[in-house]
Parts: sequence; C-alpha cells; structure tokens
Amino acid sequence: MIDSVQKVLIVGGGFSGMSAAIQLCKQGIETHLVEIDANWRAEGAGISVGGATLRAFKALGILDEFLEQGSVQPALEVIAPTGQLIQTIPNPPVGDDIPGGGAIMRPVLAKILSKKVMEAGAKVRLGYSYSSMVQDADGVSVKFEDGSDDRFDLVIGADGVYSNTREWLMPDAPKPRYTGQGVWRAVLPRPPEASNTMMWVGPKLKTGINPMSKDQAYLFLTEDKEVKERIPEEQMVPMLKKLLETFPAPLVQTMAAQIDDSSQVQWRPLEGLLVPLPWFQGRVVLIGDAVHATTPHLASGACIGIEDAIVLAEELASHSTLNNALTAFGERRWERCRMVVENSGRLGQIEIEGGDKQEHGTIMRESMQALAQPI
Repeated sequence: MIDSVQKVLIVGGGFSGMSAAIQLCKQGIETHLVEIDANWRAEGAGISVGGATLRAFKALGILDEFLEQGSVQPALEVIAPTGQLIQTIPNPPVGDDIPGGGAIMRPVLAKILSKKVMEAGAKVRLGYSYSSMVQDADGVSVKFEDGSDDRFDLVIGADGVYSNTREWLMPDAPKPRYTGQGVWRAVLPRPPEASNTMMWVGPKLKTGINPMSKDQAYLFLTEDKEVKERIPEEQMVPMLKKLLETFPAPLVQTMAAQIDDSSQVQWRPLEGLLVPLPWFQGRVVLIGDAVHATTPHLASGACIGIEDAIVLAEELASHSTLNNALTAFGERRWERCRMVVENSGRLGQIEIEGGDKQEHGTIMRESMQALAQPI
C-alpha cells in the first residue's frame, strides 16, 4: 500500500467510477466521488455482458445481484433474415460459478452499483463537478462548482468519452472518432422463445434481441451512416420500424409491431478512442472510456472500464510509490484494452464494407478467448 495515497477523488459516477470507489473503499482509502448528474442515472436501454464482465462483477461483489435482476444467456443464435438458424455459438463459462454471458437493464445495473458504493462508505456528491485542478508533487488541489475546495492524494478521471479531465490533463490526446456506424435500441417484452441472444444478419443490417430479465429484453439494430447525425426523437419509432421491414422473420416482425413511444427507442452513433500510454500525469490518472472508448461489437466496453478500476486498486495496493503503481496499471491494461477497441472497430468496418465473414468470425472467436484470460 502507498502511504501517500489516503484520500482519492473520482470524477464521474458511471460504471468505471463506481467500480473504482467500491474497490478503493475496500482498502480503507477515503474515497470521494463527484457526479454531474444530480439523479445519478445511466443512459441507455440494456447492456450486454460477457463472461469477463461477470467475473469482474464477482470481484466487485455484485454477481449475485446481477443473476437475480438480470438474465444469463448460454449462447448466441445467428439467424438468416428470413428466420432460418445459421449457427449457435456457445457462451462458455469463465469459472465454475461465472456464466459466459448475459444482459441487464442499464438503469438496474447502475442502481446495483450505486447502492454498493454507498454501502462501501464512499462520500458521494451529485449535481456538479469540479471547476479547476492544480497538482503538485504532494497532491491535487481541487475547486468544485459549488464553491467548495479540497485536496486529494490522487484524482481518478472516469468522466467518459468526452472527458473534461482528459482535455485538461492531455490536451493533445486523440479525440473520439465516429466509425460510420450507429446502433438502434428499444426495450420490449421478452419473447417466450428468447432463451439465448438472437441475431438476424442481413447483407447490410443486423438486428437482434437480448433478454435482460425474466420479462424484458432489448432489441438492437446496427445501421451504417456516412455522417454522424442527430435523429429527432419523434422520428425514431417510425425509422426503426422501417429498418426492421428488411427482416421478414416472423419473430422480428412481431417485435417490430410492438415498438411504440413506450419502447425507449434510442439511436447512438458509434465512436472509438484509444489514448496511448501513459494514462496518468503526476497524481491524476484516467480510466474507462476517457482513454479507451469502444463500439459494442464485443460487448466489452463496460467490461474493460470496470476491469480498469479493479486493476488500479490492485496496483495501488501492491507498490510503494504512486508513479510505479500507475505505470504498472497502464502496462497491465494496455494490450487488453487495445485489443477490444481495435478488434471491435474492425468488426464494424467489415460489416460496413460487406467484408470477409470468415475474418469476422475469427476476430470474434479470438477476442472472446482473449477476454476469458485472467486480467
């Protein structure tokens, strides 16, 4: 344990930030978390997770809550647009008691994690962020938007893909890059036949359904768009229904008929980001989407951010100096995070170009094998 790190500020109360708070509190570190959203909400419909994510949930102590409130899928069913099953790809467990994949509502997962943060003893402030930071050799002086100020031994920037902390700390770092693809999502009743994740693959579009609980599922559809654009909310339901017309499979058409204004339809342009090491300067370190935002093709964006938090806490506990701990953290995380970002981006590119499906399958298989390895 580093004697000079007794008080930490985490900027951002998303999945990565909350996970860091949980793990640092376990070590007896005074942990403060500031989140700009006064309601501490998680945007989005559902989130798909692989076995590596569920392994991280076990490390955080929330696997039982996930299994109770989410859904576990033993396999992925790949289906033709007309409904014929092409192949079933198993989700092998990553441990004796850790399933290979599943899904959960994002707000439900956020509630599970925020409850754990409060139980761990973190000091949480909602509704504002910091206004300035000044660091020196001994700590970081922080002024907050409510007029207060404080001093910390370490600041963790977990404030997402558009991180203000990254902009301040590393103004020359790469910016998020639009990939030319976006994803539609909608919340629907869980179809009785959906015991696995189901994905219908067309020439230019793919759509699927992933159970999130005993009675809910989310539908997703990826669409290519050359230009990143905002879609007016009133146009989302009819646009998604129109896109689903290209999949004549009976189950897809049944789900399309269920989509209405209550379905929480969303469109999100997909962006990628990979910031080169080091991910820290002095006593400020970045984790999660702030340094490695990925598209959802490997269902691992939340996973690698949560793993960042776990590994960072481990390295802080294993070194006598902060510089060594933060250097070791980056070295442990780089290759895994690079693999997820770059392989996810390549999968999207293959889909946009109508490229080699064998390459697509190979990347998926090898990536899943790599993610199953210990962190």
